[in-house]
Amino acid sequence: MSLMMHVTARLWPAAKAGVRKGVFGFLWILKILIPISFLTLLLDAGGVIGRIDFLLTPLMAVLCLPAVAALPLIIGMLTGIYGAVAAMTVLPMTLDQMTLVAIFLLISHNLIQEGIIQGRSGIHPGIATAFRLGASIVTVMVTARFLPSDTTVVLSGGTTPGTAGPFLDILGNWALRMGWLSVKILAVITAIMVVLEIMKAFRLITHLITLLQPVIRFMGLDGRVGMLWLTACLFGITYGAAVIVEEAKENDFAADELTRLHLSIGINHAVIEDPALFLPLGIGAFWLWVPRLISAVAAVWLLNLWFRLRRRLTVGLTVRTPS
Repeated sequence: MSLMMHVTARLWPAAKAGVRKGVFGFLWILKILIPISFLTLLLDAGGVIGRIDFLLTPLMAVLCLPAVAALPLIIGMLTGIYGAVAAMTVLPMTLDQMTLVAIFLLISHNLIQEGIIQGRSGIHPGIATAFRLGASIVTVMVTARFLPSDTTVVLSGGTTPGTAGPFLDILGNWALRMGWLSVKILAVITAIMVVLEIMKAFRLITHLITLLQPVIRFMGLDGRVGMLWLTACLFGITYGAAVIVEEAKENDFAADELTRLHLSIGINHAVIEDPALFLPLGIGAFWLWVPRLISAVAAVWLLNLWFRLRRRLTVGLTVRTPS
């Protein structure tokens, strides 16, 4: 009985603290999510997004993509993967072209919102976004060399996706989607926070991080950021935002630790849900999971190399400087 009382004495306070942090984190995310989503709705309803695809047309040739691929790229970078997939289903593209678009967007989607979230937890949002865009371009350029040449148009449609219809209907549909999305975000964030607080109360995080050490080292990261890395990989930057921001504030992470973390999770996050969204288009699972994992590992190890060279250079200059 005493053991049960001891467990209960730790469990309930931890659960309450998790719920409280989850609600606060959820309210904070809504301050970002709703305005950005509504602005994107206005741009899309006004046809602005469809008219600015020419801005990415020169880049399409570099990415081995047709000009029409600019539309899902713009939608995905401004909003998220859901809208991009919807656009891809009605555009005339081959399977390998859709594969390259998917790889690009798995790394660089929802850039404004997720950039702000990363900015609140240890890295400048501009740097985080530049990292992701650079990784997307390089990964797609390399992957294009290994994809089989496929000239068969898999999907086609008469028009590009739009938002035709009365604006009030569009607004109503958006409100319903946002309401359902908000419920899911609240549930996920609260569950994560409760589990995290319970693990803290029973000192389980240390044991979990120990088990993850080989994977974390393979990713080129420090062991202390293991929980943040795991949260982002499983739940993504948006769903895991409250956890990432809260833990970054509560722990004394070094700037280099957070930079490596955000570079890694910026490239490779939400590893279950996001790739699965592209599977119905017929894209191979290998291309949806492996290229960006390799990209994340390579990027962090290259950054580690840069940090070591910079430290050696700094030490060398300090030694040579006369006292």
